[in-house]
Amino acid sequence: MRLKLCQRLAMLLADVLQRVRPWYRLPVLAGLLCLIGIRIGLRFHNLYDPAPRRGPDAPKPGEAGFPFGRNQPLWRARHDADPPLDDPSPRVVSTELLARNGRFEAVPFLNLLAGAWLQFQVHDWVMHDKDLDPARKLRVRLARDDPWPQRADGDMVVARSRPSALPPEPGGPPVYDNADTHFWDASQVYGVTPERQAALREYAGGRLVLGEDGGLPLDPQTGVDLTGVSNNWWSGLSLLHWLFAKEHNAICDRLAAAYPSLGDDELYRLGRRINAAVMAKIHTIEWTPTIMPHPTVQRAMHSNWYGVGGPRLSRLMRRWSRRDWLIGIPGSDFDDHGVPYSLTEEFVAVYRMHPLVPDEVRLTGADGRDLGARTILEMAGPAARVVSRDVRPADMLASLAVARAGRLALHNYPDSLRNLPRGSEDVAMGDEPRVDLATIDVVRDRERAVPRYNDFRRMLRLPPARSFEELAGGDAATAGALRRVYGDVELVDLMIGLYAEPLPNGFGFSETAFHIFVLMASRRLKSDPAFTDEWTPDVYTREGMRWIGRRTMADIVADHLPSLRPLVRDVKRPFEPWDRPCNRVSGNTHPFPAAPCDP
Repeated sequence: MRLKLCQRLAMLLADVLQRVRPWYRLPVLAGLLCLIGIRIGLRFHNLYDPAPRRGPDAPKPGEAGFPFGRNQPLWRARHDADPPLDDPSPRVVSTELLARNGRFEAVPFLNLLAGAWLQFQVHDWVMHDKDLDPARKLRVRLARDDPWPQRADGDMVVARSRPSALPPEPGGPPVYDNADTHFWDASQVYGVTPERQAALREYAGGRLVLGEDGGLPLDPQTGVDLTGVSNNWWSGLSLLHWLFAKEHNAICDRLAAAYPSLGDDELYRLGRRINAAVMAKIHTIEWTPTIMPHPTVQRAMHSNWYGVGGPRLSRLMRRWSRRDWLIGIPGSDFDDHGVPYSLTEEFVAVYRMHPLVPDEVRLTGADGRDLGARTILEMAGPAARVVSRDVRPADMLASLAVARAGRLALHNYPDSLRNLPRGSEDVAMGDEPRVDLATIDVVRDRERAVPRYNDFRRMLRLPPARSFEELAGGDAATAGALRRVYGDVELVDLMIGLYAEPLPNGFGFSETAFHIFVLMASRRLKSDPAFTDEWTPDVYTREGMRWIGRRTMADIVADHLPSLRPLVRDVKRPFEPWDRPCNRVSGNTHPFPAAPCDP
């Protein structure tokens, strides 16, 4: 990527402003100028292709099977045949720094629908396959007094990630392929393979198959809903997959009425494109500003989609300009910034947000009735279909809308996910019957050569933490716990550092993680032809462009769950708890008891 003079000046301005104070403490306009310069610097310094030696038959950039990229220079990432699993033990990190132990810390401004939405989107973007070779499993040493079921050899055994068939660069990091597409194409709803896509189609009017009860059909092989991606299944995912299958069919019905000459294949293809674009819009201008309710971030995300002048100016100016700062990224010129497009291993690492999940959900009817509580495990896997028979979709969505997501912090990892039963298929492939997902999260970052926390900050040209006290923001108890486990601040794992780092006001996750989002959130749009060169009525149709322009999360809930229409229409932000008076439009009485609006 070659920098123009104006880009170099923007980087210089950002550096000067940051010397005065961090961008998130500057006035909004100055903060936006700072973020522009930061993003240019990240595009210049932090995009790398780890496996450029590809043959003509290899998957193309962004397709399923294309390798994950890197945000760190390749020479910085070590390529160890055996990743370091004993400095310290990931299981010790799990038990001493992550375990919730029955104490749940909630985020007051984020509901559980937002947590379900994140998982729903991640399943569209990234998936590592497992290496099934039993001889290559990773071994995590367990302490003698560890309550985890002991094997004869005293180890916890973890399957490796399946390496890419492509050779890594000499001296570079290990390479792994994405089993999903890297594109924002709603593959979690439609599937990745042609066989799965075909199994989900009705083959009439472009529509997706729904069961006789109007819900998603059953997959007899897994016991959960038949959909594009059904890993780590629970009731929240089931609800969102059903909503957007319904949305697809509604799009196809609208297109069929507007363009009677379109056949089934054309309607299906267009419906998927439009549905995926609606998801990308919701994530960009509704979900992200809710989990990051900082005024500069909110303005930046709206500018990503609409440009600096907002929707009206964007619609007017796109007749004459394709500059993304003016009209937004959708409809601007494609640019991969000199590196073949892919999501990155570091992007996967900063999206480790399991503390968002509570161990128990209090179910609340759409009319405010208390429907009892269910643990997450009682809503997971095949049990999700049992729950759906007892709890109407409107009541489930109301429950998620009122329940709080967990804070991304140390000592807030779900207990249930630290002792999670595996599916019978995984056990049949040689996996242990239970898994400590917190341990696995630490193992995965080390296995995939993701930098430790301080090296990660150096990679982003951010100052590293000089001590445990500095990392913990002066919290003596947190600093002491980190010191007992790690001994050396340079050894702190990335995920642990992200959870320990004090959050600025208006941040739902760390500023370190946000730097990766500054780079990759816009790259997912800017480096995808579907959102740039192909963003035209000729491709999406005029009716499709109107649908994308008008559609919001509230519209989807209101149209497909009409009993919730009065509630969702009176909510400012659907991913913020609906029972907060400050999140209501008119002040009308809701069926939910009012909750405090303190930050």
